[in-house]
Amino acid sequence: MTKYFYLLLSMCIVMSFTSCEDDDDITLLTSQDEVKADYADLVLSNYEAARADAVTLDAAIAAFIADPTATTQQAAKDAWLAARESYGPTEAYRFANGPIDVIDGEEGPEGLLNSWPLDEAYIDYVDDDSDAGLINSPALLPTITKDALADLNGQGGEENVSVGYHAIEFLLWGQDLTAPSALEAGQRSFTDFVDGGTADNQDRRRAYLKACSELLLDHLQILIDQWAVGGPYRTAFLAQDDATSLSDMMTAIATLSKSELAGERVFVAYDNRDQEDEHSCFSDNTHRDLRLNYDGIRDVYLARAINDVEGASIADLILEADPVLAGEIFAHLEAAELAVYETAIPFDYAISDDSTRPNVLAAVTALRALGDKIVEGGDAIGIEVRIE
Repeated sequence: MTKYFYLLLSMCIVMSFTSCEDDDDITLLTSQDEVKADYADLVLSNYEAARADAVTLDAAIAAFIADPTATTQQAAKDAWLAARESYGPTEAYRFANGPIDVIDGEEGPEGLLNSWPLDEAYIDYVDDDSDAGLINSPALLPTITKDALADLNGQGGEENVSVGYHAIEFLLWGQDLTAPSALEAGQRSFTDFVDGGTADNQDRRRAYLKACSELLLDHLQILIDQWAVGGPYRTAFLAQDDATSLSDMMTAIATLSKSELAGERVFVAYDNRDQEDEHSCFSDNTHRDLRLNYDGIRDVYLARAINDVEGASIADLILEADPVLAGEIFAHLEAAELAVYETAIPFDYAISDDSTRPNVLAAVTALRALGDKIVEGGDAIGIEVRIE
């Protein structure tokens, strides 16, 4: 946040020597076109990073199913956790009328990438039903292919998630049947994937896991193609009027902060005290999901790329229009970051233990306040921001 600090300081100095009558003479340092272009670069670079990590995950899964051992299973788990690190910030591009949500009037690939909550019994056996799931239903799913699994996603109910990061997560970790106080994730054994091992249909389980992994690559590539230089969405995004593009960008991060992250991803689980409502409930990686989603909000607002290079940003525009408000938004960013990063680990423990629950509620409050401040920032630069 170094660039932002010095911009704020310099603008405050400028304003202190500028009378109210001279406000119209202040030359804005940042163009809205620059902000849009740097945002497009940010989005593309993050999706490219997410796909690169998904390639590594796919290789680790291939090694695991070729030779299922505790070691290769752990390597696949580690690769999944690493892949979530690069995907998590991209959630800040949702709710922006972008290709993650809609392409040419049709649903985008988000539901095939990151859908949750997931009814694990739709995919594989569960604690009270050894025959549950598509894996154990050859009559329903005779041949496991990528197309067949994608077609089954969401059929019969939105929790009937068949593919995506969380389907892979469930297959690698299994159900988390431990008490939150145990601070443990799911305990699926690698022998579920070994012929003659601990669960039937091992060959179908291996095929299912590999198909899900390959689908991640396909769907992330769709987003890269849309945002690539000369790609259809990037071209349309840069060509449309600045107010529309900036409204989409700011609506996305305000909605993620106040509605989706604070509400659906944190408060619902907090209110229900139910680990089934947490984002990555099988691996106990939800704390990273929440932190990374916040990071995505911050990075869009500050135009901060994954290599920490900062471009022309929404923050710059607001700073030049209203330095006082810009300082307030920056304070809310810092408060939200502190609150989100102070929630206990793992998240199922954070929402269930009386000693840790107050920190979760504090994160909800901070994220809601940040979303509202982003709306105010839009008003300051003449941009309509909607929290959906």
